[in-house]
Amino acid sequence: MKKRLMVIAMFMAALGTGYSQTPSYQPKAGFVPNAETAVKVAEAVLIPVYGEKVLSERPFKATLEGDVWTVEGTLHCGAPRCNGGTAEVKISKSTGQILHMIHYK
Repeated sequence: MKKRLMVIAMFMAALGTGYSQTPSYQPKAGFVPNAETAVKVAEAVLIPVYGEKVLSERPFKATLEGDVWTVEGTLHCGAPRCNGGTAEVKISKSTGQILHMIHYK
């Protein structure tokens, strides 16, 4: 009896996990439909990791290749050679998932 309950519990847990990963609504244009939204999403995930100082890299530039938005910061400097780097975030247009995030030095 205990074995049967354990199997049923495991089956229900697996079923619940699979269901929760399936979106109930999928927008035709994706969850991140345009560059403006991609920049907002990127800023929202960059600030908790790198702090408010990452906003000094505005304007952020978003480019779409296939289903992936790449959002990059702007390096502000006055010299012919700049020290430092900028943030980069890759976001799935269709799901909104953060695929990659880094801050170059």
